[in-house]
Amino acid sequence: MNWLLSLAPVLTPICGMIGVLGGAWLLHRQAKRKQDSEASFAESQSFITAVTTVTEGFTGLLEQQRAANAQTLERVTTLEARQIDLERKVETLQEEQRQWRRWKAAAVDYIHQLRTLVGKLYPGPPPPAPREIADDLGDPVQGT
Repeated sequence: MNWLLSLAPVLTPICGMIGVLGGAWLLHRQAKRKQDSEASFAESQSFITAVTTVTEGFTGLLEQQRAANAQTLERVTTLEARQIDLERKVETLQEEQRQWRRWKAAAVDYIHQLRTLVGKLYPGPPPPAPREIADDLGDPVQGT
């Protein structure tokens, strides 16, 4: 045991130095873990930020697409309504045109009957038809 006491002046600084080195190593390890933890946290924060940005971008695009689809649907509905209105107007105009044709045919037939009757009542040529209806009556246009 004397030999251990004789080594005390040498062992004390060595043990102190080992304690200091051990403490420094523990502090270094703690600082490194904290730094790694902060780096990992910063990395995870940047990942979260990136994912949030991408998600917001896709959400914005999806909202734009929905708005465009809604606007397109509204336009299609409006165009379909206009088409239905136009079809009704075309049907009405076609019916009016058929009616005018029937009236015109009846009027031309009536004029022929009247001319025949006038020709029987008053001998001689019938008066010339006005230029506007001469083609419909089949008469040559007299005097220009």
